[in-house]
Amino acid sequence: MENNDNLLMADDSTKKHKQDPGIHTTGKNNNDNRKKFTYSAWSFLIALLLVFIINYLLFTPHIQYANVDYSTFKSLINDGTIVQVAFDGDQYIGYSVTKSNAVDMLSEIARSRQIPLSLDTTAIVPYQTYMIDDPSFVPLLDEKGVEYYATEPPKPSVLASLISMLFPIIIFIVFYAWMSKKITGQAQGVMSFNQNKSQLVAEGETGIRFSDVAGEDEAKAELEEVVDFLKRPEKYTEMGAHIPKGVLLVGPPGTGKTLLAKAVAGEAGVPFFRMSGADFVEMFVGVGAARVRDLFKQAKEKSPCIIFIDEIDAIGRQRSSANIGGNDEREQTLNQLLVEMDGFDSRTGVIILAATNRPEILDPALLRPGRFDRQVLVDKPDLAGREAILRIHTKGMKLDESVDLRKIAQASAGLAGADLANIANEAALIAVREHHSSISQTDFENAIEKSIAGLERKSRVLDEKERTRVAYHETGHALTAFLTPGSSPVSKISIVPRGYGALGYTLQYPTEDRFLLSENELLGSVDVLLGGRAAEEVTFSDISTGASNDISRASDTVRQMITEYGMSERYRNMTLPKTKSGIEGVSGGKEYSEKTQEYIDNETSRLINERYNAVKANLEKNKEALEHIAQELLKKEVLEGDEFEALAKQYTVK
Repeated sequence: MENNDNLLMADDSTKKHKQDPGIHTTGKNNNDNRKKFTYSAWSFLIALLLVFIINYLLFTPHIQYANVDYSTFKSLINDGTIVQVAFDGDQYIGYSVTKSNAVDMLSEIARSRQIPLSLDTTAIVPYQTYMIDDPSFVPLLDEKGVEYYATEPPKPSVLASLISMLFPIIIFIVFYAWMSKKITGQAQGVMSFNQNKSQLVAEGETGIRFSDVAGEDEAKAELEEVVDFLKRPEKYTEMGAHIPKGVLLVGPPGTGKTLLAKAVAGEAGVPFFRMSGADFVEMFVGVGAARVRDLFKQAKEKSPCIIFIDEIDAIGRQRSSANIGGNDEREQTLNQLLVEMDGFDSRTGVIILAATNRPEILDPALLRPGRFDRQVLVDKPDLAGREAILRIHTKGMKLDESVDLRKIAQASAGLAGADLANIANEAALIAVREHHSSISQTDFENAIEKSIAGLERKSRVLDEKERTRVAYHETGHALTAFLTPGSSPVSKISIVPRGYGALGYTLQYPTEDRFLLSENELLGSVDVLLGGRAAEEVTFSDISTGASNDISRASDTVRQMITEYGMSERYRNMTLPKTKSGIEGVSGGKEYSEKTQEYIDNETSRLINERYNAVKANLEKNKEALEHIAQELLKKEVLEGDEFEALAKQYTVK
C-alpha cells in the first residue's frame, strides 16, 4: 500500500520509432548489389566431404564378402566348396569357382537367355577369414588341389593420393587465412583487440534531425552552434573564434542525450563515430589506450566528423588517490583520452560529444576547458516540453478527439522523454487490447498508471479483512492530502493490486511543475505518507505492515530536512554532510560527532511522532468522512478524483 505522489523515472533511451541505420563506411558503393563470394569454413568442409564421397563411389571397389571363422574356412576347403584361395594381406579369400570357370558359366547363361555378355567376376561371393599361423594350411590346399596365389596390395587411386598430399597444405592455408582475417581487424575478435569498436555512420544517415527532439530547447540551441561550425567554419575562424573541442551532455537517464547526439550528426551531415565508454576496456592491459589512439587516428582521416562516446563515466571516472581500489587499465585509457584531446586542434573539424548521467564522478582533468569546454544540461522537460514530446510520439497515432495532451503532460510530471514515449506506446497497445477504434484519454490515463504504479493484478484476490484494511489505508492517504493545505490534488484512489507489492495506491498529480518546496510543504508530504497508518489505527485500533514503504519515505524526508536542508531547531541553517573516502566503492565517514548523530535520530523520531499524532487527531475528527469514502471505495474499487472530492467536501470538518 503505497502513496505514489512521487513519480518514478525510466532509463535513458532514444526514439522508439527510428531505426538504427547500421554501420556504413565512406567510399563504398552502396548501389552495388552483385553477390560476392564470402569465405566460410563450412563451405570448405562441405567441399572436402563431397571429394571423399566421389572418391569412395568411383574409385573404391565394392565386393561383398562372406566373413567366416578360420575353422569353417578349412571345412569349406575339405568338402570342396572352396576351389581357389587368394592370400590378400592378413586375410584368406576363398572362391567357390575359379575365375576361368566363372567366365565360362556366365557366358553360358548369357547365351541361353540371349542377353549381351556382361562379365563381372565380383558378382561371385567369396569367403573371407583372417590368417592364422597354421603350418598345415598350405599342405591342405595342395592335398585338395586348391589353387592359391598372393594378390598385389591395391594401389591407391590418383585422387586419393592427391588428397593425402594436399590435405595438410589445405589445412595450413585455411588456418593462415583465418589468422590473417583476425589480425587485419576484419573481425572484432581477441586478435583485433587493438582496433576500436566504434560504429561509423555515414554522412547524414542517422535519420534524426533537431525537429525530432522536443522539450530541450536550450540544449538544442547549444548544439546548433556546433552544427553551424561544421557547416560554415570560416564564419568563426575569420572572427578568431574556435568551436569547443568537446561537448559533454549531462542529465538524468531517459532525457534524450543520445538522441541529441544523433540529431547533431544528422544535421551536420558529417561522419559520426559512435561507441560506448565500456567498449574501450578489455581484459588485456593497454587495450583501451590502443583503441583510443586508433579511434582518433580514424577520426582525423575522415574529418570533419563527430566522435560520440556514450556513458563516458565508464572510463572517465575520477582517478583514485589511494593505493588500493584503483584500476590501472581504466586509468591508462583515461590518460590516453586526455592526451588525444589535447593533441588535436578544433580547427581540424573533429568534435567530441560525450554523454553521462553521473557527472559528479568524472575526473576533473577531463572537465577542464580545452577538453570538454562546454557542458550541456539535458534535464527532464517541463510542462510545455512534455506536451511537445507527446505530440512527436503520438504523430501518426489514431487519437480520439477527446484526447487532451496537455492534461496527459500535467499527469506525467517528473517523467523524462523516454517515459513519455513508453506511455504513448502503452496507450496504443491498451487501445488495441480493448478493441477501441481509436486511442482515448482513458487509454492514456491507464498507461500512466501502469508506468507509475505497475501492472494491474486482478488475479491477486484479497480476503475481506485485508481488502477492508487496504481501503481504509488508502482513504487515509487521500483524506489527509485533502485536509493538508498546499498538497497536490488526489487524482485517483484504487484498491486493485498493482506491481510487485502494492495492494492499493493513491495518485496525486501536481497542477504545475515545482522546483522548490517550503518547510511546511515538506511536512505536509510527511503527513500524507503517515495518513494510511493513522487511518488503520483510528479504524481498527491496530496497525499493519502495509505502511512500511510510507514510513521509510517519511523518515528519509525528515532526515534530509535535518541534515541537508538545515530545518532543525538546533542546527538551523546548517548542513551535516558526509565525507568522501577517496576509495571507489567505500563510503566515507561523517563530519559530525556521535552526539550529533544521536540528536539527528531523536529529532527524526520526535518530528515523525508529532506529525503522526496530528494526522491521527485530524482523521478522528473526520471519522465520518473516512467511513463513507472507504465504504464507497470498497463498492467501486476505484474512485476518480472528482468522485473523491465530492464525498470529501460533503463529510469533512476542517
